Amino acid sequence: MGADGHGQRDAQAESTADVRERGAGGQVSTRRLFMQFQAFTGCGETKTLVAALEAARVDAVLYADVNDPRGVGVLVWAVDPIVLATDVRDVLAGEAFARLARRPEFAMLGRTYASGFEADLDDWLLDRPRRIVLDPDRPWAIWYPLRRSGAFARLDPKGQAAILREHGTVGRTYGEADLALDIRLACHGLDTHDNDFVIGLVGKELHPLSHLVQAMRGTTQTSAYLESLGPFFVGRVCWQSPARP
Repeated sequence: MGADGHGQRDAQAESTADVRERGAGGQVSTRRLFMQFQAFTGCGETKTLVAALEAARVDAVLYADVNDPRGVGVLVWAVDPIVLATDVRDVLAGEAFARLARRPEFAMLGRTYASGFEADLDDWLLDRPRRIVLDPDRPWAIWYPLRRSGAFARLDPKGQAAILREHGTVGRTYGEADLALDIRLACHGLDTHDNDFVIGLVGKELHPLSHLVQAMRGTTQTSAYLESLGPFFVGRVCWQSPARP
């Protein structure tokens, strides 16, 4: 009976799910940012929207939609997702936004995640994304979802790592040249259309962001293992909330 008890405990230990994020050098964290993007059309002026966001004191960025002269996009984020279901929900359902038509095809929700190699895990998960989207010198952004094909999931870890390394190298090249910075969010089970990731490309100018998307087309991941990509929201900042601790 003792042996059976040990066997049951071992099986339970092996089956315990570990949902912590892991970085380099044994870093672990249970904190991450949830970031949500919503788009609307029918906006004649943005002052009312800015006033509503400021009054609600939510962390947010308001974008002018380049492809829709009456369109706007709203990016919000919080460590505790309950904020998205309360404070953010209240302001987006309030009078200022209620007069607009929501564009559900652009609704995106994701969470920051780690790949295991991050030198500063907390900065990667919490501070870097906020720093990027709140940088007044980087007003341009492209936001889009993507879904990998099932064939990618069936590759062995070594094969997946090689494909992701190629993809990541292209992105780092643009980041090191200060042309485009990326925010990568996992959205497994959080997305209406079953996408896997939400990507935000942010920069000083629009052309390098488009050029990065073009360069990614040639990678193995994009050319062979993506099932869907987009729609793409192209925006320019018209308001950013104050940086908060």
